[in-house]
Amino acid sequence: MLTITLKFLSIGWVGGALLVGLLLNGEQLYGWVGFKKRSEQEEMARLLDLMFIVIAPERLKLFYLLYLLGLFGLAILFFAPSVGGSVFFGFLFVTLGWTLPRRTLTIMHRRRIKKFVIQMVDGLSLMSNGLRSGLNVPQALQIVTEELPNPISQEFGLVLSQNKLGVTLEDAMSNLSIRMPADDIEMFTTSVNILKETGGNLAETFDTISVTIRERIKVESKISAMVSQGVLQGVIVVLMPFALAAVLYAVDPERISPMFTTIPGWALLLVMMTLQFLGGFAIWKIVQIKV
Repeated sequence: MLTITLKFLSIGWVGGALLVGLLLNGEQLYGWVGFKKRSEQEEMARLLDLMFIVIAPERLKLFYLLYLLGLFGLAILFFAPSVGGSVFFGFLFVTLGWTLPRRTLTIMHRRRIKKFVIQMVDGLSLMSNGLRSGLNVPQALQIVTEELPNPISQEFGLVLSQNKLGVTLEDAMSNLSIRMPADDIEMFTTSVNILKETGGNLAETFDTISVTIRERIKVESKISAMVSQGVLQGVIVVLMPFALAAVLYAVDPERISPMFTTIPGWALLLVMMTLQFLGGFAIWKIVQIKV
């Protein structure tokens, strides 16, 4: 018992000290790692700002540090009392999970864009009716801001705020398409900017864009239903080895323990994780169909 406790302490002190030194003094000790860590934090801060989520940079930095330390601690939990396995897989987990928070925020931002595009169907109808009743574009945007929920209310509200602070409506619309990169949003902002300069019937244009978006959503829904079976199969294929390992560990832990305590076992685990990643990535690319 004392030996296991000492091994746990040695793993924690050695691995934890190396990881903390790597994270806190990365720019001095490991220039590339320090640069990657800073770039990940900056990208996360940018994505949070795009989603109107306010988090202090110090709290974001602390969260990221605790997250990476948690990944290292997870490896210690799985592979202790093996010091070598815990340290090796600790750094492996940190390396594999380095970009996970940023990727999660990227997925959240894409879902926000998708929700915005869906809301544009109702928003453009409101704007079209407002323009036909004699309102101008900023006033029509104000109606959408008041009547519809987030994210379209936040984004159009920011457009109006920028316009009130002296930014031209054309530039504010261009900023919207930069914050929310999507073909439908680009089509909307470009039509507003062009028709304000050249003249034209914005109400009819908004109706046409609304119909286009509605038909595109119908097609995407059909494709999503058709590929849902492939997505489910991919999830099952990726999770099956981990579920099988858990069952084997519960039934006969002595037989499967060499997989986590010996060098050949670590090598097989590394190969397995690599193949799992490649297989999951291949399935994900196959089921991604863009309209």
